[in-house]
Amino acid sequence: MPPLAIRAYTATTALGRGLDAQARALRERRSGLRRNDFAPLAPGEAPLDCWIGRVEGVEQAPLPAHLASWECRNNRLAWLSLQPDGLPEAIAAAVARHGAERVAVIVGTSTSSIGATEEAYARLEGEDRHFPADLSRPLLHTPHSLGAFVAAATGLSGPCVTVATACSSSAKVFAQAARLIQAGLADAALVGGVDTLCGSVLFGFNSLQLVSSEPCLPFDAHRVGLSLGEAGGFAVLERCDADEAPGSLQLHGYGESSDAHHMSSPHPEGLGARLAMIDALARAGIGAERVGYLNLHGTATPANDQIEAFAVASLFPPTLHASSTKGWTGHTLGAAGIVESAIALLALQHGHLPGILNSRVPDPANGPQIRFDNAEATIDYAMNNSFGFGGNNCSLVFARA
Repeated sequence: MPPLAIRAYTATTALGRGLDAQARALRERRSGLRRNDFAPLAPGEAPLDCWIGRVEGVEQAPLPAHLASWECRNNRLAWLSLQPDGLPEAIAAAVARHGAERVAVIVGTSTSSIGATEEAYARLEGEDRHFPADLSRPLLHTPHSLGAFVAAATGLSGPCVTVATACSSSAKVFAQAARLIQAGLADAALVGGVDTLCGSVLFGFNSLQLVSSEPCLPFDAHRVGLSLGEAGGFAVLERCDADEAPGSLQLHGYGESSDAHHMSSPHPEGLGARLAMIDALARAGIGAERVGYLNLHGTATPANDQIEAFAVASLFPPTLHASSTKGWTGHTLGAAGIVESAIALLALQHGHLPGILNSRVPDPANGPQIRFDNAEATIDYAMNNSFGFGGNNCSLVFARA
C-alpha cells in the first residue's frame, strides 16, 4: 500500500492526558490501574471487586456550551482526548489544505455512550416510563454517537464512520482510512477511538468470568483475567508528500481477518491472529525480521495470551521485542487499538520499548519474543495487534520515513 503520513497523534488514558504522560509512565513502570471505585447506578450497591484504569477528571469536565446536546461521559472523554499534542492544529492544517469536506472522521468504540443509556433507564419517568428530558436525545443512544460527536466537535464534514468491532475497533479505523483515501473519497482522515467505563462493561465482562480481582498479569503463568480501562486517542492521516522529512511517522500496512471461531474465544491455533499479522506485513512489503517492536493484544486472559504467543512465535524471530501494555492502562476495549498504536509510535520515535508490567513468572508457552523488561533500541518498524470478540482481528505496521 502507499504509506500514509501521521501528522499528529495523541492518547489519554489512566496514565494521564497526552503523549508525555504515557511515555513517562511507561519508562517509570508506573501503572495507572487502581482498585475499582466506579460505582453502578443502583443506590447502595458496591462496586465490582476488581482493578480499573480510570481517567481522572472526566466527571469535572462538562462539554463546551455549543456541544451540550452531546453531553455524556464518553463524549466528554472524546473532547478531552482531542485537545493534546497539537491535534487541533493538525486538524486545522488538514482542513486548510484539503477542505473540511475532504477530511474523513473514522472512529472506533465498543460501547459508545451506553453509560448514558444505562442512566436513562435507571431514571425512567412517568406512568409510561419514558427517558428523562435531559437524556431524551436519540442519537446519544446509538453506537454512532461517538462519530457524530467528533464530526460536530471538529467541524469536519467528510465521510463519517463509527467502527464497532469490539476490541479491534480503533485499530480498524486505520485500515478504513487507508481505503477511503486510496479510493479518492477523502484526502485526509481523523482516526481514533474512545471507550469509557460503565456498568455494562464491568458486569458484562465479569459475567464471562474474564475479570481479575487483582491487577492483570499479561503472559504470566499465574494470570487469571483482565483489568478493564477507559481511554481516548486520535491521529491525523493523509497522503505522504514527495519530500517527507526523514524520521517522520507513517502507516505502512494493515491486516484484517475474521476467524469467526467463537463469540468470545479466539481460534485455538491463532489462525485469525496469524492471518492479520501476515496480511499487515505483506501490505507493508517487509519480512517479519524487520519489525523491532510489537504491541500485543495481551489481555491477560488465559486463552488469549497463550494463543497470541503461539501465533507470534510461529511468525517472528526470537530477536523481536513484543509486550502487552495493558498492565499500565487496563484493557480499554474499543480504544485499545488507538492507544496501543500510540505506544508503538512512541517506541518508533524515542526507541523506548515497553515490557510487561506486574507480570513476574513467564508462561512456559511464551516464545522468546515475549519480553517482561523494558528495553532501549532504535527501530524502523513497529506493529500493533488488536483482536476482538468473534475473532475480529487487526494488525498495523508503522514506520519511520
